[in-house]
Amino acid sequence: MDTKTIAIVAIVLFIAVGAGAYVFMGGNKGGQARPDAGSPKPGGEAKEFSMTSYYEMVDGKPKTAFSLKEMQVKKGDRVRVKITNTKGAHDFVIDEYNVRIETPLNQEVVAEFVADKAGDFIYYCSKPNHREWGQWGTLRVTG
Repeated sequence: MDTKTIAIVAIVLFIAVGAGAYVFMGGNKGGQARPDAGSPKPGGEAKEFSMTSYYEMVDGKPKTAFSLKEMQVKKGDRVRVKITNTKGAHDFVIDEYNVRIETPLNQEVVAEFVADKAGDFIYYCSKPNHREWGQWGTLRVTG
């Protein structure tokens, strides 16, 4: 093979590998975080909630928070939670539903799952000390 042919083959392979990685990663546009791969895909009827994630200084001490302290749904509901981080470094976690997503600054991210277990479940930020500083809420799933 001549040098030109090798260069063309290399370019084609580079493009093919990049396209394959994009498809494999779910075509994640704009760096938007997604919940774990086992979660339902966006679309369809869902019980939808929106909240902000932030921190502030109160009496010289940091206070982290979600703007929404409680969400209530019925068992079997599809749940869609939109989170926008307005200040600080945060994530959004619900252990029982395997939801764990980063919330980049000034970007809305969406966690979507089916509430297939009844009970009260804590959602929280897992960054150091954030849960202890008040960044948590309750997902109430009624039977």
